[in-house]
Amino acid sequence: MTSSTDQHGLDEEFEHKPVPLSHRHRLSSVAAVWFGFPMIITNAVFGGVIAYNLGFSRALLAILMGNAILLTYVGTLSFIAGSTGRNFALQAERTFGKKGYAITSGFLASVVVGWYAFQTGLTGTTVHASFGWNETATIIVATLLYTAVTFVGIRALSIVGMIAAPLYVALGLVALYLIGSAHALSTVFLYDGLGMNSLMSFGGAVTLVVATFADSGTMTADFTRWSKDGKSAVYATLTAFPFANLIAQVFGIAIVCAGAAAAPATQGGNFMPVLTSHGGVLSGIALIFVFVNLGSVCTHCLYNGAVGWGRIAGKKMRTMTVLLGLLGGLLALAGVWSLFLNWLNLLGVLVPPIGAVIIVDQIFVRHYSYDEDVPNFRGSAFAAWALGALAALLVHGMAPWFSEAVAGMLVGAVAYYALSLGAKRAVRQRNGLL
Repeated sequence: MTSSTDQHGLDEEFEHKPVPLSHRHRLSSVAAVWFGFPMIITNAVFGGVIAYNLGFSRALLAILMGNAILLTYVGTLSFIAGSTGRNFALQAERTFGKKGYAITSGFLASVVVGWYAFQTGLTGTTVHASFGWNETATIIVATLLYTAVTFVGIRALSIVGMIAAPLYVALGLVALYLIGSAHALSTVFLYDGLGMNSLMSFGGAVTLVVATFADSGTMTADFTRWSKDGKSAVYATLTAFPFANLIAQVFGIAIVCAGAAAAPATQGGNFMPVLTSHGGVLSGIALIFVFVNLGSVCTHCLYNGAVGWGRIAGKKMRTMTVLLGLLGGLLALAGVWSLFLNWLNLLGVLVPPIGAVIIVDQIFVRHYSYDEDVPNFRGSAFAAWALGALAALLVHGMAPWFSEAVAGMLVGAVAYYALSLGAKRAVRQRNGLL
């Protein structure tokens, strides 16, 4: 084994140490990983659901605000990753402690594996509903395919992104063209949604946009540690937020606002039925699109989970990819994946404060120098996470008009900064410096 390859003869994934500068990738390669990730049918669904509730103008504003928050949040975490070369688990270790990181990293790595299982099961139901294929057989094929692609490593995710993004845009435009023959697209800008009858608040819509990438966005370091520097990592993130994410969601907005969505309240701007209903070559392309589209989500989530659990278990990313890939596939086959959505969304409320604490710690408090002694547990980081999560849950239940994701970030960040200042002041007092 060399420094550039692992035991499989593939590129080293650096699960347990920062990526050396000699092994960093071009901006285009790292950007492809992030740019292709948001180009998924799920974003068209969410964009359409928001438009159905808020109308065109307010939906577009909510999506723009959500993407601005994601750019600030994910971009800052990416800057840290590109500057240090550390993956998320190594980032968390500096902030939450040499042993404490296993709690935050394990929590997030488990959440993304849950999303992998959910999307793998969704592949089976989507293909069965659209093409009549056997659902069980499709899930097995999807599990093997997604696991194999993830096994190759970060370069495979880059290739998937290069395919997924243009395919999404092309088929989205085809869907709009087909819709335009039966619906007046000029009415899109006048769509008012449910208005006062909507149960979704503006803040809830912003939260929905942020929540779609709260998990993998917090773990962005797994992707952007491969950037040559912090600035390149931010540029790579910029291709996703706002650009790719906004494009993906605007397709859903347009389909709902044109009156072409079959079930806008639940399926939003899902344009798969538009493609499959025309049969012929388009149906064949749509089948490929399902596997590429959902596969993009699954491979990214599985990669996050494998890197995270690999660090915790002291294993290679590829070993964990096989184990977690098969575990997620079994959960999908068992049918329990359909029960995941509500609790995965709820757990997503608890995630943003983690990233906020890391940002404050490693940008303002600066607990990431190589020579600094890191404690086993940093209590102030866990206390701030708990306060941020509590604030998010309170907003979720008592003030749905506000964004729970933003509340969690702000409270977590302020709490950690205050606790850190208090700890420094206490140290100075003990040393007689005050």
